[in-house]
Amino acid sequence: MNRISLAQIEQYAFEKKEFILAEDTLHQVSQSFAFLTNFSKDKIIYGINTGFGPMAQYRIETDQLNNLQYNLIRSHSSGVGKPLNEIYARAVMLARLNSFLQANSGVSTAVIKQLVAFLNNGVVPEIFEHGSVGASGDLVQLSHLGLNLIGEGYVYENGLRRKTAEVLAEKGIKPLKMELRDGLGLINGTSCMTGMAAINIIYAKRLVQWAITASSMINEAIESFDDSFSKQLNAVKHHKGQQVVAQHMRDFVAGSGLIRSREELFRDDTAMQKTEFERKIQEYYSIRCVPQILGPVLDTIQYAQEVVENELNSTNDNPIVRPEDDNVFHGGNFHGDYISLEMDKVKLVLTKLTMLMERQLNFLMNSKLNGKFPPFLNAGTWGLNFGFQGVQFTATSTTAESQALSTSVYIHSIPNNNDNQDIVSMGTNSAVIAKQVLENAFQVMSIHIMAICQAIDLLHPEEKEKLSPNAKSVYAQIRERAKFVTDDVPQFESIAAVFEYIKETPFHL
Repeated sequence: MNRISLAQIEQYAFEKKEFILAEDTLHQVSQSFAFLTNFSKDKIIYGINTGFGPMAQYRIETDQLNNLQYNLIRSHSSGVGKPLNEIYARAVMLARLNSFLQANSGVSTAVIKQLVAFLNNGVVPEIFEHGSVGASGDLVQLSHLGLNLIGEGYVYENGLRRKTAEVLAEKGIKPLKMELRDGLGLINGTSCMTGMAAINIIYAKRLVQWAITASSMINEAIESFDDSFSKQLNAVKHHKGQQVVAQHMRDFVAGSGLIRSREELFRDDTAMQKTEFERKIQEYYSIRCVPQILGPVLDTIQYAQEVVENELNSTNDNPIVRPEDDNVFHGGNFHGDYISLEMDKVKLVLTKLTMLMERQLNFLMNSKLNGKFPPFLNAGTWGLNFGFQGVQFTATSTTAESQALSTSVYIHSIPNNNDNQDIVSMGTNSAVIAKQVLENAFQVMSIHIMAICQAIDLLHPEEKEKLSPNAKSVYAQIRERAKFVTDDVPQFESIAAVFEYIKETPFHL
């Protein structure tokens, strides 16, 4: 069966790579549709000749079967809130498409071809953030996708909201003519939450790399000891993520003349004669415990990727069509608990990452803590100028919002649908909130990396020259977008420029 990875989602969603259908896969979908068409002629099959949800107790007359599918799409197109941007919307289409390509849904090949046409022609469906309870699938959000496929509602083209019918006519794409159970097939799955989760994880992995980068650079700027991220220290704690983070830190600071060896202190005979030391023997936790803090963040994101890729390559609707078993199976593969739980976990660790960055930022702001830089990294006149005092407020308040958003959605089921859906996942809500926590994290990261570059500019010239090649490279990239601050000038545009750069530039572990 067709299998897709997060790396391929990145190619199709971000880079807009052309999606090419394999003929053998399309043939399998066609066989599944043909089997269901024949199998359902003399049987009661949910969603083909019955109503939906609690209305499934009512049989639908033969001459109304086609209208049933259209009524389902139109009646459930009730989303509210912000529409998903192009990257997220493309990922939702990819997730639904790949689920169908498992050939277990009994949809017509016309559905497959229409989704591919939207992807390859840059037609972005209008899918709203709010609507799904995450069981029986993402009914509301995927109804909006279905509405666009049949030529109704609104889509986005080159960022502009336009009537779907007009855009399809211009591109020579005919509205989808639904058959059999195409309407139910389109909406009865986890593809909105799964597509969003895939993009969240792609961004989260970039964010972890930036957190490792920022942490390595601050270690250089304050001339910390090397043993906190040494192989020997981290090898005795048996967690893969911790060891990977420590390795990345060692790789990043390679060639640095600022990182101090613990051996220097051990050999310092003058230090042995003192009763109080001028420099700290150990750094603060936000500097010293980076592998232990970012390690579980990385491990959690890596496991979430495994879960999301499994969901991307699953059949997640109802009923399931199995020609090889000569049967149709009714159940609950549309339930989004797997995604809901992982997005809650990702949201938690991203908030912890944000807290770590905010604490490192605070360390740089407070001259009494770092003992090296002026208050608020102020390169102007103290009292008259304010340095990074204002931007710290933004970082702190944004971090606080993420803390407030980090309560679990996974356990907040509310029965609905005449209690037919008596326990649901709220998985799309979880993915939406994780998306907001990601945005917040990138905002705080933008401010922090700017502050680190400000600190670097406050080093003595000979110290700055000792930076590692990697630190110099990152410093140069940020300085293209945010200048050294001496006089008080508005920083919002610089923050936005750095935010756009660090979020949208691929940066992989």
